[in-house]
Amino acid sequence: MATRARLVGLDVARALALLGMVATHLLLEIGPDGEQTWPHDLAGGRASALFAVLAGVTLAFLTGGRTPLRGRDRWLASLGVVGRAVVIGLVGLWLGGYETGLAIILTYYAVLFVLGLAFVGLRARALALLAAGWALVVPVLSHLLRPELPERGFSSPAFDQLAEPVRLLSELLFTGYYPAVPWLACLLAGMAIGRSDLTRRSLQVAWLVGGAALALGTAALSGLLVSSRFPERELDEAALGYPGTTPTDRWDRLLLDAPHSATPFDLAVTIGSALAVIGGCLLVVGLLPPFAERAVAIVFGAGTMTLTLYTLHALLRADVWPSDSPDAFRNHVLTLALVGAFFAGFRWRGPLELVAGLPTRLLRRREARNRQEPAPVRRP
Repeated sequence: MATRARLVGLDVARALALLGMVATHLLLEIGPDGEQTWPHDLAGGRASALFAVLAGVTLAFLTGGRTPLRGRDRWLASLGVVGRAVVIGLVGLWLGGYETGLAIILTYYAVLFVLGLAFVGLRARALALLAAGWALVVPVLSHLLRPELPERGFSSPAFDQLAEPVRLLSELLFTGYYPAVPWLACLLAGMAIGRSDLTRRSLQVAWLVGGAALALGTAALSGLLVSSRFPERELDEAALGYPGTTPTDRWDRLLLDAPHSATPFDLAVTIGSALAVIGGCLLVVGLLPPFAERAVAIVFGAGTMTLTLYTLHALLRADVWPSDSPDAFRNHVLTLALVGAFFAGFRWRGPLELVAGLPTRLLRRREARNRQEPAPVRRP
């Protein structure tokens, strides 16, 4: 029961991340009063970072859970992860060439999986410390390096950009909308969660309270540090976020916590909010009786197939309900929720999830057959 509650809690968190991204894609960013609307204020930059943290949890599960796999088992699991990343990356490149009007996250997400393989041998404490150090140091190194890299030329990675591999790699790693190298801090934080005992109530409370304190405290500190350094107009513009990275014209921009800015303060705020959401979801679902837990699993079934439903959402936004159509947000949410509930009700996996998991399943079956086969008899 504890294992089921753990998985359902994570699925609820994934569903909330998907809902947050849908909200930022479809709801007005600026209200009639000229201020940023509360859905963007709440989910802007945080929903996508929550996806990245949850990707780290998934990577930890795929490579041993609380105890990292060793030897041949780790290599087989890593090959499966690479296969999963290839599928996700191909879907992302296809969507990037489609007129969705979105900055597609999937190709960056795939790169994160591959980069994270370098750290699958670490345990929870080492991963948590590494995530903190990464969030502090790597944005500064990126700030130094980005002026030497090609200027960003693409809104989303797509197949036609394979003709410019250097620029594409530069965008995927450093200059794109979801730069994988700074965002690796989110993945490492998620891996630390996945290497922990997610059924421990004390840890769930610590993530909820500590994550909220980290997010709120970092945001307050950022506001205090930048209030005297930037004119109000620039602060208002920064509050709306940057397209992946801050400009490199001045060092104090690293003090901003603007959405999608990939500064140390932005990473701390978004990782903290992700920890709070994950801790809260695990805590609440873990307190439910079995029948209520099953109901929650169906209502938030979208969290079990976010790759499929993110793709569906992007296509619906392009061809069926664009952001300027009446009731677009309601129609998207209802569609994704109903599809997710239908699949969860039958305990089916999403179509793209089945394809992404195929390399891992094939490798496991092959390894199982190899272990069952008797060793050949050597004749003298």
